[in-house]
Amino acid sequence: MCNFQRKMQCVNSLSVLCFSELFFIKEPHDVTAMRKEAVILDCQAHGEAPIDVKWLKNGVKLVENERMYLFSNGSLYISEVESRRGDKSDEGFYQCLAQNKYGAILSQKARLTIASISSFAIQPTSIVVTEGSVARFSCKISAHPPPIITWEYNRVTLPLATERITVLPSGILQIHGVQRADAGNYRCIATNNASRRRSTEATLTVTPALNPQLPQRPCIINGPQNISVSLHQSAILECMATGNPRPIISWSRADSKSIDVYNTKVLGNGNLIITDIKPQHEGVYMCRATTPGTRNYTVASANVTVLAPPSLVEWPESLTRPRAGTARFVCQAEGVPTPQITWLKNGEKVHSNGRIKMYNSKLVINQIIPEDDAIYQCQAENNQGSVLSMARLIVVMSEDRPSAPRNIRADTVSSSAILLAWERPLYNSDKVIAYSVHYMKAEGLNNEEYQVVIGNDTTRYIIDDLEPARNYTFYVVAYMPMGASRMSDHVFQHTLEDVPLRAPELSLTSRSPTDIQVSWHPLPAKLSRGQVTAYRLSYRTSAENSVSQIELPGDKLQHLLENLQPDTIYLLRIVAATSIGWGEQSAWTSHHTPKASSAQVPLAPELHLEALNCTTILVCWLLAPRNSAGVQGFRLFYHEESQPENAPVQLRASDNRHTIGGLDPRKNYHVKLLAYNFVGDGYQADQTISTPGCVSVRDRLVPPPPPPHNVYAKTNSSTAVFLHWGRPVFTSSHAVNYTIRCNPVGLQNASLVLYLQTSEQNLLVRHLEPNTKYEFAIRLHIDQLSSPWSPVVYQSTFPEAPMLPPSNVKVTLIEEDTALVSWKPPDGPKVAVTHYTILYASRNAWIAGEWKVLQREGTITMALLENLRPGQVYLVKVSASNDMGDGPFSHTLELTVRSDLSSSPRHSTAFSDGFYHLDQRSMTGITVGVSIALICIIICALIIACRGKNRKFSAVKTYRGVSSPASAGAHVSSDEQAENADVTLSMMSQNHFIDTKGGTNLIINSLGPVQPSAEKKKKWFSFSNKVKKDSKTDMRHGRSYQPGTTVLTYEEELSVSPDQPTTLQALLRCPGDTEGSSNSEGSHATGDSGRYSHDETEMTNLSSGTSSRPPSLTAQDGSSSDSTDPAEELNELLEENLKDFKKKSFR
Repeated sequence: MCNFQRKMQCVNSLSVLCFSELFFIKEPHDVTAMRKEAVILDCQAHGEAPIDVKWLKNGVKLVENERMYLFSNGSLYISEVESRRGDKSDEGFYQCLAQNKYGAILSQKARLTIASISSFAIQPTSIVVTEGSVARFSCKISAHPPPIITWEYNRVTLPLATERITVLPSGILQIHGVQRADAGNYRCIATNNASRRRSTEATLTVTPALNPQLPQRPCIINGPQNISVSLHQSAILECMATGNPRPIISWSRADSKSIDVYNTKVLGNGNLIITDIKPQHEGVYMCRATTPGTRNYTVASANVTVLAPPSLVEWPESLTRPRAGTARFVCQAEGVPTPQITWLKNGEKVHSNGRIKMYNSKLVINQIIPEDDAIYQCQAENNQGSVLSMARLIVVMSEDRPSAPRNIRADTVSSSAILLAWERPLYNSDKVIAYSVHYMKAEGLNNEEYQVVIGNDTTRYIIDDLEPARNYTFYVVAYMPMGASRMSDHVFQHTLEDVPLRAPELSLTSRSPTDIQVSWHPLPAKLSRGQVTAYRLSYRTSAENSVSQIELPGDKLQHLLENLQPDTIYLLRIVAATSIGWGEQSAWTSHHTPKASSAQVPLAPELHLEALNCTTILVCWLLAPRNSAGVQGFRLFYHEESQPENAPVQLRASDNRHTIGGLDPRKNYHVKLLAYNFVGDGYQADQTISTPGCVSVRDRLVPPPPPPHNVYAKTNSSTAVFLHWGRPVFTSSHAVNYTIRCNPVGLQNASLVLYLQTSEQNLLVRHLEPNTKYEFAIRLHIDQLSSPWSPVVYQSTFPEAPMLPPSNVKVTLIEEDTALVSWKPPDGPKVAVTHYTILYASRNAWIAGEWKVLQREGTITMALLENLRPGQVYLVKVSASNDMGDGPFSHTLELTVRSDLSSSPRHSTAFSDGFYHLDQRSMTGITVGVSIALICIIICALIIACRGKNRKFSAVKTYRGVSSPASAGAHVSSDEQAENADVTLSMMSQNHFIDTKGGTNLIINSLGPVQPSAEKKKKWFSFSNKVKKDSKTDMRHGRSYQPGTTVLTYEEELSVSPDQPTTLQALLRCPGDTEGSSNSEGSHATGDSGRYSHDETEMTNLSSGTSSRPPSLTAQDGSSSDSTDPAEELNELLEENLKDFKKKSFR
């Protein structure tokens, strides 16, 4: 019996249950060695002596020699590892085999790898980047063990990580914020314990950046890629983005789970590294690049798959069974990829036969014999490793068993029935309680054995579900309460032939407009039910009832029908015959002969159909080698026999296969394929195929396998979803295929359902519609058995970044400095919009690249543009964005903010066509504005006329004995200032001058000299100190002035400050009010406290624009409208004012 402590030691060391008869204490493990280095592969077995240990290399027995031999404990010693080519190399998989009298066991596989490093698969390439942007170099190399990657700049090693430079272990070099000093030569260095390799050098060229730099949306130039990482290794997800300002990189998971902060870190400027990766780290990771301070971002995603070596979930248990009994061993393992299960008997692979059956997780031994007493091992293996578990089968021999049944006879009854008869056992026949009849096909390998149990009251039985024209083998076993007898002798018998069960499937093509090439495949033995001796081919046109028939020998598989009518639909069918008679005829198959035309249309492709399972057909084709016409695409038609034809499936010219899914089992389908070009449809190829049954006649009572479980869907992008599922536990060792059904939720047209095939347990479903919810279901197929569909899982694709800009964008000026921007969502297919971005700038700011940015939520379709400056032209554009990125901007709109806002309409709308459209409200504003303007003109005329007669005019103050007007102005008494507070100076139009006899460039008002402002770009009043030798004469107006005089000129200015009052306000202000509400340019220049005379304010306000000039000045500009010269009148008034000023000054 098994010692408990020894068993626990065994369990702890191997993680599998074993027993004391034989087990391993040490097993070999993977090792990487240098060439010529010595290696020891451990192997130590324990059990009842003697124990013989042997070694296998790649499954073949290893022969000892001077360089390679065994230690006394069973370990293998290799003195010098060789790395020769072919079989002479020591690299490979090693296993030790331990054997004693109970049986033999095989250790786990250990891989011996010789350290090496190959040439670079990817070399860095030279690049040119602008200053301030990012640069990226990459290299890739294969090596064992994995190499350490470093980089050199101008043959000097770079640090692995700095503020701007990042070196990823995968061989990526990233440089952020490229500087001119970064220009130079870079190369990659790969190092492991085998060697060191240097890549070719790549040159980084840095060009000057634009100044100023324009704003740039974030863009991920190198995003993460789908990767598969072994358990406990590190996963590197690269994310490199550009933008202005520099974007911020953040990471998240698509399933909203938190990222493991203990095993995850960010390397450099946004690369994610997951160390010691575990199954819980598997999922879709999303890299997000965001412009700082905004909601403008873009996203890239990748799926991380964690590969895991096999681990046992259920172990086989040792069994004790009587002879002729049944033993069942169960073994289940999990891992990624799904491990394959192999059963071993005494270290050798078990093969299925009629008595021993292997399924995916079970080993079933029927009619146990003494030779079945052995040690059995379950080996689970994938590309990440292997694991074994063992159990022993002990066969118990019974002394009082009955002897075997005698004189077995088999007689053929029909094509599907054989009568089996036998005699009772010679010994202990009175103790027999039942008989079991066993039978199987005699030809072929791995045939399944069937068993029927009958009572002990009969020794005859008819097996009536056999296949025609087949040989079978039979034997009988007698059962008693204490056990079963030995097997009886085997007997062979064959069934009779029968008429064919079905007709062949036709394939039809045309080589010319007047022929049809008819071909078919031979019937399988299961359907022919004997040797086919003849075929009968029938055909007619669809418009006629008369049928033509041709009989062909049974070894012929094609026939050419000639002298047919062009452009005509023909119906064809075929029937096969054996020596027994004719079978069932096929259904009529239609074929359309081509038109009799010289046009170059494509010839019929060579069509091949294959039933992948009971619901799926694979269609493959090749263009005819002699086809000289161009092909633009293919049209594929298919329908069930006796059903109307479906709409064609359009296929690209590059396609050569297509999968048709969702079919019904055991149905005949007619498939038609043709190529087409710009001339028209080409010659068609027709073929018929039958889908197999999901459950065969033999397996009618066998339940279908369970569907895949744990179906999990993860969105990978806006057009792809990643599916993963678990393989169920069922009884078969054959290959498994899966069908994936995919369709949008609520789909009405069943022909649009997508069916995909795979043999893996995961699939990336591509070419889906963005922002659409899909439903997925999976079924498996094995041994012509199909499972039910798995429970439906739902998953939505990510929305696609908007492809079009917002539509119907409008800009409306609603206040003097405020505009309203409105828009509608982008046209075309509905795209999710999370936010809108509005860019606007004046023309000057636009030239400098200085845009102002506004963002609004996706449900808001308007925004206010505030603090607009008068007299400016603004450019406005809008874009739509969502989680996947930003869409294009709309066409740029122009909005002009008028400088004369007091008289401009308040509600002018700028449309994309550049015109202003006036509504009823705008027309009303214009009418009121015109009326007010007329009233202002009349009032201005009256005020100017009154002032010209009653008020004094003064523009210059002088002091006795003072040479500087500036100093004179500083000593004016407050009484004198008050006395001269009403002094005004009428303005002249351009080129009208007033000679002040001062000879300086000062501006003088009633308070004194005023220094001109240096900040003003344009002036309404400018005094020019013009010193010339000769006197100048204004020939246009007949005015003359002397050199050195100071003149006052009037210049028109087209812009106006919004802080200045209008001309109408200045004219209507009370003359007695000497204080204003705003500062003037003159008061700033002289350091006043903000007080200024009404006349000074009037002078400033009169400069607000050409449209605000008083009528009196307008009249003066046109000299022909008044007989009195305004200049002479003004000079007289000035001279009179100067005389009064002098009298007061000398009192």
